[in-house]
Amino acid sequence: MTPMLEVADLRHTYGSGPTAHTAVQNLTFEVATGELACIVGPSGCGKSTLLRCIAGLIKPSEGTVSLHGDKIDRTPEDLAVVFQDYSRSLFPWLSVRGNVEFPLRSRGVSRAERRKRSAEALEWVGLSGADGKYPWQLSGGMQQRVSIARALACQPSLLLMDEPFASVDAQTRFELEDLLLRVRHEHSSTVLLVTHDIDESVYLGDRVLVLSKSPASIVADLPVDLPAQRDQITTRESKNFVALRGEVARLLHNQPAVAHEPITRPTPAQESAAAQRFLEAEREQARRRSDASTG
Repeated sequence: MTPMLEVADLRHTYGSGPTAHTAVQNLTFEVATGELACIVGPSGCGKSTLLRCIAGLIKPSEGTVSLHGDKIDRTPEDLAVVFQDYSRSLFPWLSVRGNVEFPLRSRGVSRAERRKRSAEALEWVGLSGADGKYPWQLSGGMQQRVSIARALACQPSLLLMDEPFASVDAQTRFELEDLLLRVRHEHSSTVLLVTHDIDESVYLGDRVLVLSKSPASIVADLPVDLPAQRDQITTRESKNFVALRGEVARLLHNQPAVAHEPITRPTPAQESAAAQRFLEAEREQARRRSDASTG
């Protein structure tokens, strides 16, 4: 697949002198067109710094970030970001439709086209009947759906998501994960999602990029060998899911892979002997109970 996003030798340091802090260093990776890549790492390792560099919100100290082969030095027009804190990313004085249309207005999109795109995006996230409501009238999960709809309405080539489901309850989180997978497959979206949740990274991703502790560098780039169509029960119960989740966890905690002894089935003779011992033990217990009752 053709690389859409290219990150090369990325390094970013906050401050200077004795108090300087390097958040990310020597980061190099690509995200192909149509791919959903997840980045997972320890808390405070520099995941959000990486995302801000990619989004053009901060200029990295060293290295380059390129989208479609063009170096990013400011936020590209065809890039959208969904943040974790949906309550701060939405304008409470604007309706749901107004929030979705807001970035389109700044880009000079016509009123008719804004209405068309916002209606489509709200339908994609299951909120077509809530366009006239205000954020404060919606649940947390619904507010985050509005944030996703606003990003999709911009028709981005690349969608960046910074722990987008961390602030909602578990059931809503599962619903939003499945929503993202559905929208991604229907629209062939390219997504780079940052999360601290190991299960989420495996469930959603085509690849999982595992970061080290701060300053962040890439420990592993793992392909996810799971079917494209996934669900919250059977996918999470599958052997491939469990194995990959364990591998990501070991990498995050810097632990070597555990060699498990193969499970062997007993021979018929061993099963017969075990059954005989069980029956003898049952007879002995019955005899003791009988003696106690007659003694």
